Amino acid sequence: MAIYSFNGFIPVVKASSFVHPNATVTGNVLIGENVYIGPGAAIRGDWGQIIIEDGCNVQENCTIHMFPGTTVLLEKGSHVGHGAIIHGASLGENCLIGMNSVIMDDVVIGKGSIVAALTFVSSNTIIPERSLVVGNPGKVIKQVSDEMLAWKTEGTKYYQKLPKDCQNTLIACEALTEIEANRPMQQKDYFKFSK
Repeated sequence: MAIYSFNGFIPVVKASSFVHPNATVTGNVLIGENVYIGPGAAIRGDWGQIIIEDGCNVQENCTIHMFPGTTVLLEKGSHVGHGAIIHGASLGENCLIGMNSVIMDDVVIGKGSIVAALTFVSSNTIIPERSLVVGNPGKVIKQVSDEMLAWKTEGTKYYQKLPKDCQNTLIACEALTEIEANRPMQQKDYFKFSK
């Protein structure tokens, strides 16, 4: 993993978490337990602090940054989809930020909310708990149902299992030039976990 000290601040990454070797974590960053940080993610705590609490995931090519003096907070179980940008915002517990969304400065996303893919949430917006947000600019269109929240929570469990699996099985290797005869079509067993 690419971990950099900045201005005397060394990132803290708990041992149960996984930061992909192609991700970059810089400066005043605190990463809790069972957090997954995907390849290409840039988490830059140079001008302020970034706190990523237990069970969060920051997927491929996400960016987390801020204006000077700001703290970015991802509360427990926050799920940040591929390519999203979080700039100076706070994400409530168990929320989902859809792929390629942009969450701007001083935004507060309420607990259990879902922000749809490609949504732009403008600065200083406060999103109430369990809201479904879509569009550009992002607008609350309805409340997140129990069924939707259960779906989100179940999906995040995959990412909470992933750090340990990456620590145990991810190995840099050369690609094969042919498909192996006994190669399984899918990894069905991976998606089973105990309740």
